[in-house]
Amino acid sequence: MNKERFIEIYKQNIKREGADKLLAYLCDSCDFFTAPASARFHSSYAGGLCDHSLNVYDSLKSYMERDRVKNTYGLSASDESIAIVALLHDLCKVNMYVPSTRNVKDSSGVWHQVPTYSYDDRLPYGHGEKSVYIISGYMKLTREEAFAIRYHMGFSGNEDKGNVGAAFEMFPLAFALSTADMEATYFLESEERSNI
Repeated sequence: MNKERFIEIYKQNIKREGADKLLAYLCDSCDFFTAPASARFHSSYAGGLCDHSLNVYDSLKSYMERDRVKNTYGLSASDESIAIVALLHDLCKVNMYVPSTRNVKDSSGVWHQVPTYSYDDRLPYGHGEKSVYIISGYMKLTREEAFAIRYHMGFSGNEDKGNVGAAFEMFPLAFALSTADMEATYFLESEERSNI
């Protein structure tokens, strides 16, 4: 199961002070392992948030291992930083999706109720910045990790585009995480999108 894989990667790579308390929060005090990653789009099913986080981790690990990225761009990050930003970038989504239903027409034009999730954000602190806020309550992030998580939506988010570009220039891990997040969302998870 993906929960076990997540915990194994987390424990193997994330060793800084407070990491154990953050993992306890994820396991015992929130819905991280049962929450969807979205209400209707990518990984919009129970456990989708964990699955998406692992997809981003796999994509980011692979991206950072490319010769061009290492040798031409000079990008590097520790295994701990890669695990932190990939596995925890969407903590902002815990405890905010509520099981619901919506009406959908089938191919015959008949309406049916289908399960979905509604959005109920009780801590409206933004997206990436909310993830940084939650993590920082348990363990300290490096500046590069914080900026990577904050700007992981890249140019597709609601952030000021100038700030996104500046963050990518100053903190290359932010660009790498955004690339991995888009790869996971639009390529690895695209098949499930076509079934909606």
